[in-house]
Amino acid sequence: MSSAAAVGAGKVVCVTGASGYIASWLVKLLLGRGYTVRATVRDTGEHPTSLIASLCPFPQRKLSALVGSMFVTRSMVCAIQDPCRGGCMEVLKDNGFEIVTINPAMVIGPLLQPTLNTSAVAILKLINGSSSTYPNFSFGWINVKDVALAHVLAYEVPSANGRYCMVERVAHHSELVELIHKMYPDIPVPDKCADDQPFVPTYQVSKDKVRSLGMELTPLDTSIKETIESLKEKGFFTFESSHL
Repeated sequence: MSSAAAVGAGKVVCVTGASGYIASWLVKLLLGRGYTVRATVRDTGEHPTSLIASLCPFPQRKLSALVGSMFVTRSMVCAIQDPCRGGCMEVLKDNGFEIVTINPAMVIGPLLQPTLNTSAVAILKLINGSSSTYPNFSFGWINVKDVALAHVLAYEVPSANGRYCMVERVAHHSELVELIHKMYPDIPVPDKCADDQPFVPTYQVSKDKVRSLGMELTPLDTSIKETIESLKEKGFFTFESSHL
């Protein structure tokens, strides 16, 4: 057994919404680290364990899933709604709970699930010819694998606490278009902004707290490339290029 797989040996964790974009990667990482995963998924008509296993194949003895929602206590509901509002932190503390929150920006990167999610659509619209303009927006961007790993480390690292803002880089859509054109010169991308207003400014988000978990973040250009390649692999976009 590898050292990574030994970390979760004998431990059972629950992942809700496990067929989603981030959660499917979380399940995959947890299984790879030796955890036994209990998962909940939406009703798609498919056997729930088979659905998750199709996204991240591991021995099914380590994975079980059920359709529906978790039953939660009043204090857990309070925490889910807003852990810092209305004395919820005090309620959690009084009931022996610890809570660490992961707050990602726009999440991109490879898809495990067969359906499109909102942030992947944002990249798809820049490469599928559906628009001749790009929006005048600046967003923080982060790789889905980094978000999933942060969830795992927030559980494993004893010193983890509070909120972790996950942003590798804040970039305007004009920068995304430039990066895509540099990596894929044959893909026609929008060449002008959707309005004539000044570009929405970018800003900085500290990575120090995330790095305290013992991880580094995937560069934005790598995340964009992984997203485009995944969209192609999943059949959401096709292109031919001699520059790949």
